[in-house]
Amino acid sequence: MRIIQAFIAGQKRTTQQLVKQLADVPQATMYRHLNKLLKAGILEVAEENKIRGTYEKVYFLAQGGGDVSPEDLTEKSATHHMELFLKFTASLIGDFSAYVRQEHYHMLKDGISFRQLHAYLSDDEYSHLLQEIREPLQRAANNEPAEGRRRRIISTIVIPEAISNSNSQKKEDDENGHAG
Repeated sequence: MRIIQAFIAGQKRTTQQLVKQLADVPQATMYRHLNKLLKAGILEVAEENKIRGTYEKVYFLAQGGGDVSPEDLTEKSATHHMELFLKFTASLIGDFSAYVRQEHYHMLKDGISFRQLHAYLSDDEYSHLLQEIREPLQRAANNEPAEGRRRRIISTIVIPEAISNSNSQKKEDDENGHAG
């Protein structure tokens, strides 16, 4: 998951760049994971550069490679969905763990934030809200590394309230004009 995240904003990366960025991943492990991601069609090779008699591959995220497929969201079991979610949250835990293992850090100054917001939204209101959030985030994701810039990981998880039998009965009663 962390390897895929390194490509999310459309960047191209060599194995050496990835090893440097993900310093806790051994180079041999990186090569194995990159080969698996290539075979799965998640990554593609943009170019090969000849360096001292060998070729260095430059990888990029295949179209939709960082996304969960519609099949993953609709045609899989609850167990599979839990596995996807656990991989995502494990990646978050790894990122946060790396942050707090630094010798010096300042959560407030660094802008660390984890919050929950509960909001009642119609499907249209929710779609509109997502669009308002995505546009500035995509602009920020297109920023190149530069002096004074620090890579920041912004993750989102949206979970609608589970519909229990009593909630669906209440909704049905409301739609039919019955009191619950």
